[in-house]
Amino acid sequence: MAEIPRIALTPGEPAGIGPDLCIKLARRSFPAQLVLIADPELLSQRASALGEEIRWRTFDPQAPRSPQAAGSLLIHPQTLGRPAQPGCLDPANGAYVLKTLEIACDGCLDGTFDALVTGPVHKGAINAAGFPFTGHTEFLARRCHADPLMLLAIPGLRVALATTHLPLRQVADAITREQLARCLQILHEDLREKFRCPAPRILVCGLNPHAGEGGHLGREEIEVIEPVLQELRRAGLDLVGPVPGDTAFVPDRLVGVDAVLAMYHDQGLAVLKAQGFGRAVNITLGLPILRTSVDHGTALSLAGTGQGDTSSLEAALRTALELTGRT
Repeated sequence: MAEIPRIALTPGEPAGIGPDLCIKLARRSFPAQLVLIADPELLSQRASALGEEIRWRTFDPQAPRSPQAAGSLLIHPQTLGRPAQPGCLDPANGAYVLKTLEIACDGCLDGTFDALVTGPVHKGAINAAGFPFTGHTEFLARRCHADPLMLLAIPGLRVALATTHLPLRQVADAITREQLARCLQILHEDLREKFRCPAPRILVCGLNPHAGEGGHLGREEIEVIEPVLQELRRAGLDLVGPVPGDTAFVPDRLVGVDAVLAMYHDQGLAVLKAQGFGRAVNITLGLPILRTSVDHGTALSLAGTGQGDTSSLEAALRTALELTGRT
């Protein structure tokens, strides 16, 4: 019988909602071994603030794996730079946040963990600590020496991004033929391998209004996007587009589509989050590890109040478990 999956979980920003969600998650059992990479004192303090009684023990990678038991936490200890107060950002803890990600990522690379689930981080706090940081996706790309693709999913809709955390004025220059072809090839392969879509059908958005209106509203569709789609169709990929962004998500157009490739962050994610905020899962494709994440931010104003919703974290954990192929 195969071992149960072991999933690393990073709570993210210690002043935010992440620790609360991990504490609330521990109320119930889960059919995998969950390992929180965090400061035990932080979790103990947050549990007290929430009125929760949680037992915890130190993670031993050599010990037999056992499923997550209700009321308990398995912790890989990592010490905060300074005690965290709910809702109060402290750059002294920027290095701590990055260290939890390094431990989790490296553990996935060496086989200690089967997947990584990340809680929300605060980019500003990490940068204020002196560490250039644009997001989990970019951080993991460097750590894994990979060139990944961000995908968010809700039931019935998957949206991948050709560009991620870029200012709008930089987006057009970032979309080259080579970059777009790479994105589509990663998406096609991971839809087959991870999501078990035997013949993926991908809808590709245009960059400009009306997909360029035949060149009158921009030539990126003519000079970059269409040539790439034609080349990849000859290689056997099933690609639709480029489709105007304002009609790409019309329900009739999505029939039979396994994923949408949007050209920039808000083109795709505004629609997806409007339909399923709190239920969406962020999945990083093209990495040598499995990584999923919540779809929301640190919610500093909710930290320590008990009002945080675990729906997205639970969805991220379920997706990670499914992607291990052991469900």
